[in-house]
Amino acid sequence: MPDSPPESVAPPSPLRCLAGSIVAGSISLVLYNMTRAIALAFANQPLQYHNVTTANIAVAVRTLVVGMSALGTGVFGLAAIGLFGLGIQVSLAHFKNSAD
Repeated sequence: MPDSPPESVAPPSPLRCLAGSIVAGSISLVLYNMTRAIALAFANQPLQYHNVTTANIAVAVRTLVVGMSALGTGVFGLAAIGLFGLGIQVSLAHFKNSAD
């Protein structure tokens, strides 16, 4: 199957980068609040299992749930920071090219 030529993609503009950064930051804040609520709920409800294996599985599941939520928070937070930095870089390049 022959490769088709890539579709033209609009270059990033500072406004698009800022909008993407705001969206990613908002998602990150929502996930942070969710992670905090999950961790507090788990901390306020101690495990009451008498079987060691059951307690170990419950602890592993709790750790996995909080860890996945924290991972999502971190990914969206880093994406927000990266998009904000890209917006600054594109703005500086735009001003530099217009000065030349």
